[in-house]
Amino acid sequence: MPYLLALDQGTTSSRALLFKEDGTLAGLHQEALDVAYPRPGWVEQDAEAIFSTQAECIRRVLADNRVETSAVAALGIANQRETTVIWDRSTGKPVGPAIVWQDRRTAEACERLKAAGAEETVKTRTGLLLDPYFCATKIGWLLDEIPGARKRAENGELSFGTVDCWLLWRLSEGRTHATDISNASRTLLFDIHRRCWDAELLELFDVPEALLPEVRANTADFGAVNLDGAAFTVHGMGGDQQSALFAQACLEPGHAKVTYGTGAFVLVNTGGPEAAEGLLTTVAWGLGQGDPVYALEGSIFNAGAVVQWLRDGLGLTENSADVEALAASVESSEGVWMVPALTGLGAPWWRPHARGALLGLTRGTRQAHIARAALEAIAFRVCDVLAAVERASGQAVQTVRADGGAARNDLLLQLQADLSGATIERPRQTETTAMGAALFAGIGAGVLPPDAPTQWWQSERHFEPRLEPAERKARNAAWQKACTLIANYPEDPNP
Repeated sequence: MPYLLALDQGTTSSRALLFKEDGTLAGLHQEALDVAYPRPGWVEQDAEAIFSTQAECIRRVLADNRVETSAVAALGIANQRETTVIWDRSTGKPVGPAIVWQDRRTAEACERLKAAGAEETVKTRTGLLLDPYFCATKIGWLLDEIPGARKRAENGELSFGTVDCWLLWRLSEGRTHATDISNASRTLLFDIHRRCWDAELLELFDVPEALLPEVRANTADFGAVNLDGAAFTVHGMGGDQQSALFAQACLEPGHAKVTYGTGAFVLVNTGGPEAAEGLLTTVAWGLGQGDPVYALEGSIFNAGAVVQWLRDGLGLTENSADVEALAASVESSEGVWMVPALTGLGAPWWRPHARGALLGLTRGTRQAHIARAALEAIAFRVCDVLAAVERASGQAVQTVRADGGAARNDLLLQLQADLSGATIERPRQTETTAMGAALFAGIGAGVLPPDAPTQWWQSERHFEPRLEPAERKARNAAWQKACTLIANYPEDPNP
C-alpha cells in the first residue's frame, strides 16, 4: 500500500505525517518552532528554522516508521498562511525575518490606504480587507526596511513566497518557484475572479512583479523535490484552513468547519465567490478542472495562543492540556470575561489596534475562573463569525465540524455548542490540515478519487447545545458589550 506524506507547517511547530491510502494515520513527527515578539504587535520567525525543522520531520517520520522513499506515492504541503518570506534567488537565503500572519506592524500603512479610498477595490478583487494580516504590506515593509532589497527585487534577484512556496523552493533546490491558488488568494495581490496576479494591486502596494511565484491548482504537479538524496514528487499544496475544509468533507455549499489552532478559523463552503460583511471571501481549492470552489472565512487571531498565554504568560498550568481540567473545576466564570485580542481583533471586527482584556475581576476571582473565561472567549469569538455568516445567508448554521489541537478539549466544544446553538461535530481524525494536504497530493497523483474526503472522514462525537435560547442570546449580547469596550484601543484608551 503506498503512503502519502503530508507536511503540516504551522506557527508553533513543523510536522510530517504519513497516511495510508485508506486515510489511516501511519506515523507523525513534530518539531517545535520558536516565535519571536521583538516589539509590541510584531511577530517574527526564522525562515531557516521553518525549513530545517520541517526537513527533520520528514527524515524522522520515515525513519521511525521504517518507510522507504519508494513507498511514498506523493507529498503534500499545508502551511500557515500569510506568513511572508523574501529570499535571495541565487543563495536561497532569507533577506530578513519571516513576518508571521499575526504581525501588526503594518497597521498604519493599511490605515493610510483605507484613507485614500483603496479598500473597496481591494475587497472587490481579492475578497479580503485592508489589514496587516495579509502579505502585501508585509512585503512592502521588508523591501523598504532591508537595505537594497527593493532595488534587488525590481532586478529579479529576490523571491517572495508564503511558507508553502518557501518550502517548495528549498526542497526543490531552487528549481520551482510556485504556490497554489488558495495561498495566492491570501496575499492581497491576487484577483480571485480572474485568478491571476493583479497589475493594479501590485502598483497600489508597490510590489515588483518579479518577486511573485507561479500560481497552480491545489492538485497540480509541483515537481520533484530532494532531501538528502531522497526524491519525492509534490502533487498537492494548500493553505492550512482550506486543507482542513477539504479534509472535513465540506464539499457542498453551506458546509462549515472551525479549526482551533494558534488562531481559530471558521470556513463555510459557498461554491462561488459570495461576500459577507466582516468576513473574507477566499479560494477554498481548485482541483485543476473547471472553476475553483470558494469559501467565506472568519479569521480569529488568538485561540490556542490564549491557552499558551495562560500557561507561559500567567503560569496558570504547566501544560496546555491542563487548562480544560482547571476550567472545568468551576461551574461558571463568575462574571469574569476575557477578550482575547492579544494581537488585535480579527473577523468580523477587524480592529488591528485592539488589545486583550480581562473584565469583571473581584477578590473572589481564582485561576479557574480565568481559565474558564478564556475557553468561553474562544467560543464567543467563533460565535461572532457564525453570526456574520447567518446574517449574510439568512439561514442558521446547524452543524460545524471542529478540528485542530484544541478540538480535543471536550469542555471547549460543549461551550461552543452552548453559545452558538449549533451542533459541533468532531471527527475521529482531528489532524485535518495534514489530511487535506495528503488528499490533495493523492488526488493529484491519481492514487485517490476526487471524492476521497467523503471516504476518509468519520465522526467521533457530537456536542449538542444545552443552553436555553434566551440565556444564549443574553450571554452573546453581554459578550458584544465586552468587545465594544476594547475594540477601539488605543484611539480610545479610557472607555
